[in-house]
Amino acid sequence: MFQFSNDNNGLGLLDNIHWKAGLSLISYGVQVGIRINEKSVLDAWLDYLPPNWQPSTSSVVDELYSLIVSDSDSFYSLYRGEELIAESPEIEDILESFDSDLRLQIGTLVKDQLFVHAGVVERRGQAIVIPGRSWSGKTTLVAALVKAGAIYYSDEYAVLDLNGWVHSYPRTLSIRQGEGERTKRCPVEALGGIAGEKPIPIGLIVQTQYQSGAQWSPQEISGGQAVLTLLDNTLVACLRPEFALPILGKAVSGAVILKSQRGEAEETAKALLQDFDNLMNFNSEDNHHDTSS
Repeated sequence: MFQFSNDNNGLGLLDNIHWKAGLSLISYGVQVGIRINEKSVLDAWLDYLPPNWQPSTSSVVDELYSLIVSDSDSFYSLYRGEELIAESPEIEDILESFDSDLRLQIGTLVKDQLFVHAGVVERRGQAIVIPGRSWSGKTTLVAALVKAGAIYYSDEYAVLDLNGWVHSYPRTLSIRQGEGERTKRCPVEALGGIAGEKPIPIGLIVQTQYQSGAQWSPQEISGGQAVLTLLDNTLVACLRPEFALPILGKAVSGAVILKSQRGEAEETAKALLQDFDNLMNFNSEDNHHDTSS
């Protein structure tokens, strides 16, 4: 039997169901419980758990998900707490809803890190961060950057620590196929890439969005503008601005910030990595001259 950490007394009728399988896990310090009235669904569910999750022995949870499978018509109903968040005859629809909702809950509840909607790759030991929400094209660009040689960190969140460094959030990429179609889940290895593991500083922030026929023509913008862009994509911006702003300030302090519309992802990725390499070489030469003088 799961219990809520916030002293919630229970879930009413849901607590009366005979639950046949369950899982307790922890991700980024957030305790999550899952319970199902049909064991056969659990294996499929494991593929949709958050990155870096660990099994937990605790029955006290911050969030509890309950999946009811109807015997009569294989219809699925998913609850978070007492709230019905998804219904469908397709288990994939339910699992995608779970994946999306749990990411949001973890990003909101985590205490010592900041979740910013952004794609992230690593190049030469530094992060390239592409802020943007769903449908902004960041996953497509991240995939193209990985194919072009960058190391994968995330297609969904830049996870920042208290010093403004980026931690890996290496979930399976979720590539959109077209309007109305289910997203394609793509492991980074299928792109010929690898996922990063260690925290890294931000070297480049890219403010961009796809526009048909656009050419990559970046202009440098100020750190203040970058902070505002990151803040606009931060999950707890309204709830905890006093926590978010100092972290964002540290995150942008050593970064170059570029802004441009972009065309096709493959062409943009190659140009972007070349721009980044040029910037890093220029900065390296500057530091060498400063040391020599």
